[in-house]
Amino acid sequence: MEILQKAVRTALTDVADASKAPVMQAYMKSAMPFLGVQAAPRRAALRRVFAEYPVEVAYAWQEATLTLWREAEYREERYAAIELTGFRLYRAFQTTDTLPMYEEMIVTGAWWDYVDDLAVHRIGGLLAAFPDVMRPLVLRWARGADLWKRRTAILCQNRFKTATDTGLLYACIEPSLSDNDFFARKAIGWALREYAKTNPGEVVRYVNHTGISGLSRREALKNLPTR
Repeated sequence: MEILQKAVRTALTDVADASKAPVMQAYMKSAMPFLGVQAAPRRAALRRVFAEYPVEVAYAWQEATLTLWREAEYREERYAAIELTGFRLYRAFQTTDTLPMYEEMIVTGAWWDYVDDLAVHRIGGLLAAFPDVMRPLVLRWARGADLWKRRTAILCQNRFKTATDTGLLYACIEPSLSDNDFFARKAIGWALREYAKTNPGEVVRYVNHTGISGLSRREALKNLPTR
């Protein structure tokens, strides 16, 4: 794991532009510093590293991911941990056994750049593959006190399109309708906006008959004709 960790840091440092780091840190309002690696070169560099240092078994992959996450000194190293979870070699490792890992990353990450990726691409993937296990868990997260787990529950169906479980979506939104937090309200609007690409009439109906905040409403209806 230490070899992979060092290889990730070296690869990121090699493509970093230190002059960009302060701007990136300010934009993300991050206490953790940035190296100054933008998304495209970061992803290319990480693909090469992950291919060169494969992990053979699921528990070692989780250990490698959490080592990158917990011992990160720069924000891009946490992005690397998230990208490692989605690397093509590890699709078979995406089972409900990963839930403690993802929950830790969501709770300790506690910011939209980490959480949204995990919500849409990891928790969403697990919900699609294991609905009987994931549906009750997502509902628990939606009703819990942790803002970022609630945001995850709201956003996890964002790529489902016609497969969206509308009842589950609304059940995940409902506990956060009275939350004044910007990130809760923004998540509600974003999730509804994504569903509106598939079923605009239903989203308009829901928005018009629900006690939804102005921010969530504007986000939900952003790409629809004026109603």
